Amino acid sequence: MKKIAAFAGSTSKTSINKKLAGFAAQQLQNTTFDVLDLNDYEVPMFSEDFEKDNEYPNGAALFNETLDKYDGFIISLAEHNGSYAAAFKNLFDWASRKNIKIFREKPVLVMATSPGGRGGATVLGAALGSFPHFGANVIGSYTLPKFYDTFKEDEITDNDKSLELKNIVTEFEQAL
Repeated sequence: MKKIAAFAGSTSKTSINKKLAGFAAQQLQNTTFDVLDLNDYEVPMFSEDFEKDNEYPNGAALFNETLDKYDGFIISLAEHNGSYAAAFKNLFDWASRKNIKIFREKPVLVMATSPGGRGGATVLGAALGSFPHFGANVIGSYTLPKFYDTFKEDEITDNDKSLELKNIVTEFEQAL
């Protein structure tokens, strides 16, 4: 049986993107999943000077080892000031130093949500532009605007957005 990793591009303990990634993974029919927490992969702030003077961080090594174990990824990105959350970008930068194909040419479903009306559309656009260069076989993308209005009691309350997610998850699962 195939197994995927779902995670948020956030280290927030109350991450709405982690909730969305986990919810999307629960829609899988014939695939098992783990929900990863970026807090389990602590790394120092990336810099070439630090890299030159120190060993490769354990958190980045563990993250790379973890990604090797999965057949695909569901990632929901937090948007901070129109870009990736700093913790995600930092881990991403470290991980890419050992394997530029971070996503291992495997299927990826890229998502974003936010409390606002654009639902993280800017960070989603950035990911769709860059992730393929890092080995992501992007199968689909999804954004959920106004998270607190459209996601209640562990369900998407907007019927159109709920159906859209189910269809994209099905397409992603078929690509595994």
